[in-house]
Amino acid sequence: MQQIKYFILKICIFILKIIYSFIKLFPTKQKVTFVSRQSNSITLDFKLLIEELNKKYPNYKTIVLTKKIDNKFKYIFHMFRQMYHIATSKVVILDSYCIVISLLKHKKKLTVIQIWHAIGSMKKFGYAMIGKEEGTTAQLAKIMHMHQNYNIVLISSFSFIKDFEEGFGISKNIVKEIPLPRVDLLLDKNYKKQVQDKLYKRIPQLKNKKNILYCSTFRKKQQNGCKNIQDLINEIDFSKYNLLYKPHPFNTIKCEDKRVITNFESTFEALFVADYVICDYSSIIYEVGLLKLPLYLYAYDWNEYKAKRELNFDIEHDTGLLFTDDPKKIIYEIENNNFYNKKFEQFVKKNVTIPKEKCTTKIVELISKYM
Repeated sequence: MQQIKYFILKICIFILKIIYSFIKLFPTKQKVTFVSRQSNSITLDFKLLIEELNKKYPNYKTIVLTKKIDNKFKYIFHMFRQMYHIATSKVVILDSYCIVISLLKHKKKLTVIQIWHAIGSMKKFGYAMIGKEEGTTAQLAKIMHMHQNYNIVLISSFSFIKDFEEGFGISKNIVKEIPLPRVDLLLDKNYKKQVQDKLYKRIPQLKNKKNILYCSTFRKKQQNGCKNIQDLINEIDFSKYNLLYKPHPFNTIKCEDKRVITNFESTFEALFVADYVICDYSSIIYEVGLLKLPLYLYAYDWNEYKAKRELNFDIEHDTGLLFTDDPKKIIYEIENNNFYNKKFEQFVKKNVTIPKEKCTTKIVELISKYM
């Protein structure tokens, strides 16, 4: 049955290639196209880059194509839109895998820049996950030309260069060290004040207590529903603390406990009002580190998780953070204001290299070379 599916897939790909050969006859325009399947709306990193591009190069058009693959039939029609804009652009910016980019043969004048969607590196991905439970098969990766056709790949630090070489199947020669644009905001005190003022006005109770933010990573097969966050909730003294929580964008499980604050736009936004952060195996640890917030790792399913998804470093020992499956220990550390951060500061500094100029400015300067 699997081989039949692959055969049908190859036929569909052949048809796409024929269609794209005609679409490529349209002339290239002064245009930069941004493509993502991380969200159905413009991502923060894309927004920052577009604002800078529009300011410096007003004669260039910017196109945003963001859509999750939550409906495969509808996404096929979205791919045709991608094909047109990719074929008529000078530069394409990606923050995730794009079927059209990897699968098809493009004009030689097109430059594809992969900025990825996470600061730093955490989990193995792409080719490093071939044949594993949360990865894809070698045959499917070959058919789909997974992560091919990138001209430039940006990473937050050369300390992760081997991880990206392995994950994307690329040469280190196309890798450049520039963190994501949102790093600029994490380091901007004025931006932090603006976000705080906005959230305090919308959710006044955030000003009255200390705020604990819980961030959970994506799990392909979520187990136990909301039980694990409920275990954490049971240990929190809500007379002293607020708990803020928003599930990963790709997770469907919600927490129905009315004591938990969920009416904020994004976890990134909530970081600026957090006094403490609890997460697990999420790359948000780098954002937390840049904000110098106390961080605790709630590893409630570590044995099960590491059997399915290998990390790129030893999270139990390399970070210097409390790493436990016991929520009581985490709340005890918060209550006693215990946070050993020197090793974690060094870990973040090693894995996020801050340039002298703003990250957004540096990326736009890079894009401009190919416009």
